[in-house]
Amino acid sequence: MYRKSHRFIPVPKYSKWNITAASLGTEELAHMEIICAIVHQLTRDLTLEQLEKSGFDKYYVDHTLALWPQSAGGTPWTATYFQSKGDPITDLHEDMAAEQKARTTYDNILRLVKDPEICDPIKFLREREVVHYQRFGESLRIVQDHLDSKNFYAINPEFDLNPKCR
Repeated sequence: MYRKSHRFIPVPKYSKWNITAASLGTEELAHMEIICAIVHQLTRDLTLEQLEKSGFDKYYVDHTLALWPQSAGGTPWTATYFQSKGDPITDLHEDMAAEQKARTTYDNILRLVKDPEICDPIKFLREREVVHYQRFGESLRIVQDHLDSKNFYAINPEFDLNPKCR
């Protein structure tokens, strides 16, 4: 199976995958659950004055203290963040970039926060992003090993079956 942005596309030619659809999707949802638990623990006892002073008041007006996935800048999460081209090389690079972006976000949190109750789970999540990046890199190598190395970026072998027509 080939994973892209939590959607799975069967790729029968490449049966040796080291990231399975079920395990990775489950783990990514668990990451979100951990982050939501941290946010909940940090905000559940805030007074209205603390909400205003922290800038959390706008969030509070829309969501009270419910969890609502959004960026630190307030942009709500949306599926439009996903990119998928149907080309294994392109999509694996996209997956690898997403893992690196998550790792960088965790690095930035660790620079700002010193509380071990927050840092320890963030460090764990950071480690998992590194592992995911490595597994996607291995998957990319498997795909590239099955392609003609002269055509790594010239064709999509799943669709462009007759590259001589180009």
